[in-house]
Amino acid sequence: MRLSQAPGREVIVTLALKGGDKSIALAEGSRLVFDDTNWNRAAIAVFQLDPKLRAASSATFEVRSGDIAFSWTVTFAVLVGLFLVFCTYHKFILPRPENDRPGSARTVVAFLNDFFKTFGAFFRKDRIGVLLLFLLFYRFAEAQLVKLVAPFLLDARELGGLGLTTGQVGFVYGTIGIIALTCGGLLGGMLASRKGLKYWLWPMVFIMHLPDAMFIYLAYAQPDSFLVINVCVAIEQFGYGFGFTGYMLYMIYIARGQHQTAHYAICTGFMALGMMLPGMFSGWLQEIIGYQHFFVWVMLATLPGFAVVAFVPLDPEFGRKDR
Repeated sequence: MRLSQAPGREVIVTLALKGGDKSIALAEGSRLVFDDTNWNRAAIAVFQLDPKLRAASSATFEVRSGDIAFSWTVTFAVLVGLFLVFCTYHKFILPRPENDRPGSARTVVAFLNDFFKTFGAFFRKDRIGVLLLFLLFYRFAEAQLVKLVAPFLLDARELGGLGLTTGQVGFVYGTIGIIALTCGGLLGGMLASRKGLKYWLWPMVFIMHLPDAMFIYLAYAQPDSFLVINVCVAIEQFGYGFGFTGYMLYMIYIARGQHQTAHYAICTGFMALGMMLPGMFSGWLQEIIGYQHFFVWVMLATLPGFAVVAFVPLDPEFGRKDR
């Protein structure tokens, strides 16, 4: 590619995927710079095809040019406008609880004293050990599974994977999976609001963990049907969304009482820790035992999730929507 005439200024030309199969990617040349010294020299863009493509495919790339500085100015101006609109909306729409009042001015020492009192109050909650075990182990299996789903879908079949292209993985996990996850979460919230979290907690833990067996089937059968792979991933993601609703509601239950906002933030920290620690060794474990045995291990790793649910305290009326 080259320009048809001298631009008289620096011109930035960008190439981007407009539509089609994401398995056809732009490897080099996404940003080209032309000026009066090189406008008539050929510039090259390199396209890379996923080596696992087995059928005819196509993609459309769009070439754009313009004032980059001005485009970023417009982008950030639009963002500022949106945040001003959101700020105004929330100013008038958000509820104002009676206990949500500004505190009096405090010194740094007083602030730190209140901070540590709030932190300590969380760890003085009744049966805090059981509560922490729930936060850390409810998703023990899912924390390992989620790290290996994309590599499993992408890896070649001779390595134990399904050999999907990048575009196919984007569709099955980034589109079908997200839709199923959202539907599962919405259904879980609706059902919990009818009979309370205690009534639905055991069904949630079963529906969250048992669909992990879909990946045992995928690892052993390695089906060629893209439809079958989509259905299996959708079932697993739907179960995860349904079961994760119970986890989120129980964090609200733990945070009840004084300092509930701060205590909920602490719960989210343990939630992140519960995902991070198992994910640290999941890849190493898979390399040792392979995908088939790894997904069997994931099913065994669901047992702590069942165990902690058996011991957690829970008010039968919690989560029930007032009628």
